[in-house]
Amino acid sequence: MADEKKTTEEKKLQGAPTKAVTAVKKDDSKPGFFKRIGKWFREMKSELKKVIWPTPKVLLKNSVVSVVFMLVSALVLFCTDEIAYQAVQLLFKFVG
Repeated sequence: MADEKKTTEEKKLQGAPTKAVTAVKKDDSKPGFFKRIGKWFREMKSELKKVIWPTPKVLLKNSVVSVVFMLVSALVLFCTDEIAYQAVQLLFKFVG
């Protein structure tokens, strides 16, 4: 009778083989300062090998685009500043 009352899940669990669980202890010790510096340099060298460096032609093109954009932005900012300055001067002239 006891077997009849068991659910199907309980029956499955009884027949399932159990695994032995072994805990793996992590090594909490931190490597020394110079080992960490060496590891950092090795990883940096590895990452720099993966970089796709631009050709001189592409580099020149991108540089020119950047400088032109910077000059246009400076001109827009200068014009905005001058318009604001003139507006404030005009306001002071009428008010004061």
